[in-house]
Amino acid sequence: MNIFNIPLIIATQYSLAFTYLGTQDLVSLIHPALAVILVFPIIGIVSNFAWQTRQRRLQIKDSKKSKIPPVVGREHVKLGRWLATSVVGVNLIGLAYSIVYKNFILSFKKDNLDTVQAILITLLFIATIASFIMLFRAQSKLWRGIFATLSGMGLIILGAQEGVWRLSDQWYWSHYYYGMGVSLLMIFSLAIVEDIYKDRSNRWRNAHIILNCFALLLFIGQGITGVRDLLEIPPIGK
Repeated sequence: MNIFNIPLIIATQYSLAFTYLGTQDLVSLIHPALAVILVFPIIGIVSNFAWQTRQRRLQIKDSKKSKIPPVVGREHVKLGRWLATSVVGVNLIGLAYSIVYKNFILSFKKDNLDTVQAILITLLFIATIASFIMLFRAQSKLWRGIFATLSGMGLIILGAQEGVWRLSDQWYWSHYYYGMGVSLLMIFSLAIVEDIYKDRSNRWRNAHIILNCFALLLFIGQGITGVRDLLEIPPIGK
């Protein structure tokens, strides 16, 4: 077989994975693909840095010389911000796909699209993203609280729109509720990061540890329920 014909043979194989996927199918894969490629690897790295940071702090508290470099704390904070951004971003992508394809487009095909509602929801997406960006820039506790609240409210309101697969009657193993929970916890962590280093009583630090251990369990649940939903969610229009 002529090796120069291999690209042509590959191009003409109609049984390849993406052959029978339409635009909607490919767009629907963006959310899970980013979760696997981006979010879950960062979770592992952040968890590792969190553990090292905790161990170093305990060793110093016991007047021991720690072999763990001081940079782990700074890297934990930096990658924690990346994790929060990726979690909220992937959440917004999933919500956008559900609302656009399962609400706007279906309604448009049936000639009953509410244009005003579509514009308001689009503006809400923009406002939520803007609030989340401003959360990174806010310095005072008041503004961090305001932008965190606005970001969280935007996610919740967007998640309540028609077209989003919520599985509300079985919320205890719903991928939507797990995802919304970790997104809100990531936003909360961003809002209190400055307070953690200023609080000598360690109340904020302890709250951060407890809540993010819970977030880690939710991430595990998301991995399970996300795979299940890929098989369970009915195709658009069915």
